[in-house]
Amino acid sequence: MVDVAYIALGSNLGDRHGYLAAARQALASLPSSRILACTTIEETEPLGPTTQGTYLSQMVALETELAPLNLLSELHRIERDAGRERRERWGARTLDLDIVLFARQRVSQAGLTVPHPELPNRDFWQRELAELGVEVRA
Repeated sequence: MVDVAYIALGSNLGDRHGYLAAARQALASLPSSRILACTTIEETEPLGPTTQGTYLSQMVALETELAPLNLLSELHRIERDAGRERRERWGARTLDLDIVLFARQRVSQAGLTVPHPELPNRDFWQRELAELGVEVRA
């Protein structure tokens, strides 16, 4: 099934702009997928208990035929390729990719819930979705 996935991109370590650019390129290269639109990049405060630098954040609308868990697996691969190390929850990272929303489906499976459970708590995601023309409903 073809759907549009709204993917949040974030980086707060190293060449933040470079990591976001590499992520966009990798997303555009996924099989049966293409980027439809990207938001403006914005600087956002980190979430969670750890002291760390600010993030560069952006969202892309990705048209894809990949199943949700396959898409998530590809996002994790892209993060690893960017040097992401999963050491602590909400810790600093070279690249963070999250499936925030799908246009046509909801997902509730082990390891993946979409809409993302943190969507109501992240104003910047809501702003980015609005920039992409998506109305967020509770």
